[in-house]
Amino acid sequence: MGPLAMVTVVGMWAGVIILGWAIVYWPHMPGAFTFTPGSGAANQPALLDSLYLSLVTVATLGLGDVVPAEGWLRLVSPLEALVGFALLTATVSWVLEIYPSLTRRRVLAVRLALLRGSDPTTGQLDCAVGALLLDSLATEVVRVRIDFTQYAEAYYFHDGEDHSSLAAVVGYAVALAERGQAARRPDARLAGHLLAGALEDLATILDQRFLHTDGTPAQVFAAYAADHGRSLTQS
Repeated sequence: MGPLAMVTVVGMWAGVIILGWAIVYWPHMPGAFTFTPGSGAANQPALLDSLYLSLVTVATLGLGDVVPAEGWLRLVSPLEALVGFALLTATVSWVLEIYPSLTRRRVLAVRLALLRGSDPTTGQLDCAVGALLLDSLATEVVRVRIDFTQYAEAYYFHDGEDHSSLAAVVGYAVALAERGQAARRPDARLAGHLLAGALEDLATILDQRFLHTDGTPAQVFAAYAADHGRSLTQS
């Protein structure tokens, strides 16, 4: 639903702009406009001409077969073209920003899936390398949490196969955090607590914005997996 939602939103933006400016032009059509001889545009219904002019202007085509003649309309028409250019820029920026957030989410999922394959024990995490590993996972979880806050529509994008689906493997991050918290080294324990806190914060955002379970982080992650058609892996 994510891509469809983006297309729908952009279509609604464009439709509102086109219709809004057409309503501005409509009462003054055709008297306040100049038509190219032989175009036949003046013989069309005023509403159709208004919609046509608005569409051509917002698309910045500038065909010139219908031109505003009154002074204030000559100012309004270029303003619509600027709005159309801003709409195009906003759409491209939105698309370019949403896909890096999806990439970050899938990278975290693949990394957790690889860790699940090796399945490090508490003893293996009880070292400097283990502490760095847990700390880097906490950083990635925080980034994904921010992505869900800034780009809520990213939640509705398909994650792909299980190994690249965060919904399917986020439970294993909880297990890693618990193992880190059980370590003897202070740095590994601290990193485990950081990862656990980041996961709890992520669960809070998911629950507040999308799931509304009012449950524990484990229940939220289970609901997240079910909502994406996955089974949650915790160990």
